[in-house]
Amino acid sequence: MVEMINSRRVTIVLVHGGFVDGSGWEGVYLALRKDGYHVSIVQNPTLSLADDVAVTRRVIATAPGAVVLVGHSYGGAVATEAGNDPKVKALVYIAAFVPDQGESVEALIKNAPPGAPVPPILPPRDGFLLLDPQKFAAAFAADVPRHKANFMAASQVPWGVAALTGVVTTPAWRSKPSWYLLASEDRMISPVAQRKMARRAGSTLQEVAGSHAIYISRADAVASLIGKAVAAIAREKKQEIDTA
Repeated sequence: MVEMINSRRVTIVLVHGGFVDGSGWEGVYLALRKDGYHVSIVQNPTLSLADDVAVTRRVIATAPGAVVLVGHSYGGAVATEAGNDPKVKALVYIAAFVPDQGESVEALIKNAPPGAPVPPILPPRDGFLLLDPQKFAAAFAADVPRHKANFMAASQVPWGVAALTGVVTTPAWRSKPSWYLLASEDRMISPVAQRKMARRAGSTLQEVAGSHAIYISRADAVASLIGKAVAAIAREKKQEIDTA
């Protein structure tokens, strides 16, 4: 029997990236809730990729039905692995890393295209990484109000080296539809690299002017793309039912 998906009963699960926590999704959350969607926000410890995948899977498990899994930045790697859960029907990448089998975020950073901006990551201390606070705003959040960008810099969540180096084993995008929002003014992940990863994954690509923190500065555009992904999988399932 073909599963019926009501777009308003899909749970949208939001996965944050490195150096930040789930509170940055507030604008996207509010926009999606206004449109009637169910939304859950993951709070990953960012200690290791395996830990974050496990935490994300626990959130997916609490969803009553189908899930659209959304990842920003490093959260894209988490979503790529956690998205193999059968409840996940689609993936949405927001200025995100999209590793293939055997790849880590570290490898994708090292293989950035020539001339790509270098993220101002400080040397690791006690197994954790931070961005240079003096360069945080320019690199991560250039289009976020300066007072807010400064707060983000001062409240960084240490990012575990094991999260950076964790390797994806089974990329969910190989078996599930995906969407990608490319941030054209990103200084953390080169737009060229974003486009390359999106094309490799076969993602439906949308380009929006914005910094790496586009999920904050352009929450409307992010929520809109997520809504399109939800609607697309609902239409697909309806067509399967109509032709069954």
